[in-house]
Amino acid sequence: MAFREVNSKMVEATVVPGQRLFSQRGAMLAYKGEVSFTPNVQGGQGGVMSMIGRRLANEATPLMTVEGSGTVLFGHGGHHVQVITLTGDTLYVEADRLLAFDGTLQQGTMFLGSQGGVMGMVRGQVTGQGLFTTTLKGHGAVAVMAHGGVFEVPITPQRPVHVDPQAYVAHHGDVRNKLSTALGWRDMVGRGSGEAFQLELSGSGSVYVQASEEKL
Repeated sequence: MAFREVNSKMVEATVVPGQRLFSQRGAMLAYKGEVSFTPNVQGGQGGVMSMIGRRLANEATPLMTVEGSGTVLFGHGGHHVQVITLTGDTLYVEADRLLAFDGTLQQGTMFLGSQGGVMGMVRGQVTGQGLFTTTLKGHGAVAVMAHGGVFEVPITPQRPVHVDPQAYVAHHGDVRNKLSTALGWRDMVGRGSGEAFQLELSGSGSVYVQASEEKL
């Protein structure tokens, strides 16, 4: 399956017989050819447990299965779109950031508490994002959405990257994350902005950051 960036806010996907892709419902803008769109109740290839995990996290972003032969234009809400190509690794991405992705990718759900312990759980409370995040693994392409465009920042063992949690879009590679702050707990009370916190990502990989602190 091939994604082509038409402009900063639209992508075109080529659909071929025998293959499928998944998209966020309402993301189809136009299509040519014999293409079908079917509501998906299992959330890709993650199966029942993936669906249950996302429902518990209130992240059951509805998906459509796209099949047939033709081309489809995708976009949503005027958000900027970035295509990320996976070559066997895993992408960690918030569910509501997903615009479309190849059906060849295996979808799952990861509890953020397993990366960074309690601080990983706190991240969901602070940013308004869930305690679970979606994982996509394998070979294929993913189109993600963001405000104001996306910038890829390399992460190396010698140089961790600190990100405003509300600017975080996704990451991939052998990366661990934890939430940190230079302020005391009393200083944080009453603060609604994520600027009191920093999401520290360490290891080897990349993090995708949007040019805004706005939520989708």
